[in-house]
Amino acid sequence: MEKTRIVVIGAGVVGLAIAARLSELNDGVIVLEKNRKYGQETSSHNSGVIHSGIHYPTGSLKAMLCVRGNSMIYEMCRKYGIPYKRLGKLTVATGESEIRELERLMKMGEDNGVEGLRMLDGDEVARMEPNIQAERALYTPSTGILEPDDLMQHFLGEAIENGASLSLDTEVTGLRSTGSDYEISGISANRVFHIRADTVINCSGLNADKVAAMVGLDVNRLGYVQHYYKGDYFRITGNPPVKMLVYPVPKGAGLGIHLTPDMAGSVKMGPNAYPVRMIDYRVESNEEEFRKDVQRFLPSISLRTIQPDSSGIRPKLDGGHGGFADFIIRHAADRNLFGFINLIGIESPGLTSSPAIAEYVSEIYENEIRI
Repeated sequence: MEKTRIVVIGAGVVGLAIAARLSELNDGVIVLEKNRKYGQETSSHNSGVIHSGIHYPTGSLKAMLCVRGNSMIYEMCRKYGIPYKRLGKLTVATGESEIRELERLMKMGEDNGVEGLRMLDGDEVARMEPNIQAERALYTPSTGILEPDDLMQHFLGEAIENGASLSLDTEVTGLRSTGSDYEISGISANRVFHIRADTVINCSGLNADKVAAMVGLDVNRLGYVQHYYKGDYFRITGNPPVKMLVYPVPKGAGLGIHLTPDMAGSVKMGPNAYPVRMIDYRVESNEEEFRKDVQRFLPSISLRTIQPDSSGIRPKLDGGHGGFADFIIRHAADRNLFGFINLIGIESPGLTSSPAIAEYVSEIYENEIRI
């Protein structure tokens, strides 16, 4: 049976970032990906937003890793020529209760270390975005966009250059601790495979709770059960109505249906959030639902200009009830699984946080596992 030092399960943006980081100092890094291409699930079905970090409770992993990741991504983009646009974002309030929430977001963002935040009145909003109608808005200059695939290609290229390898069409179906290492089995290109590894890093995204259960963890008792929440996107045709990102004040399970320019210059609306049991990327929502939501701050929106675009599914730990659930990034040594690191519930801001998550996991590995 083949033996290696580190196996990363999952080649989404987080798995690839971790492989790139760990392979800088370690030989024997192998990434296993069940799909025929990397990044085919949550990593490629999202808005491509570089988030600032205003939406997450101070001290949470989401807050710390998002703010750190924001800085790291812009630095990487400049250094390696990865295309990006630092557009800024308006979070808009259309009523008194929403203004109070904006003030809370601004305070939380400042506590999280987000720089350059400004509260704008309606006239200032109109000067920045003439088509947007709002009483107040929180301006976040560090929000931007990129193509997720460009970022993943960069991480993959770094990992391969460092000597790591990627095995596609390779699904893990069995995982067992021997006490000294881990035996991993599954199907690779329709053939059974077996491999042993000293360290296993579970970055399997939508299947992360299932992989954790394979190794014997009680995912129900630990709070590791993930719930699939789907979000649809619609594209606005014709002249783009906004230049920057425009978000409503968040409510419920997501950040609300928002307007996001893309790297090609058009604008998408979405996503919404609704529970699903199966992975299915067909757009199922109604255009009118989106128009009504967005019309509160973009009065000129017309059904004639809205077309179905895409959808994505994210793993939520709170069951979508609106409560905050942080990333779970833990070495399971306290569960008698030395060398097994779980990453559970990696939804937004996972893309933004990916280089910071890789840095965080690398610190766990170097400080707690590597001998």
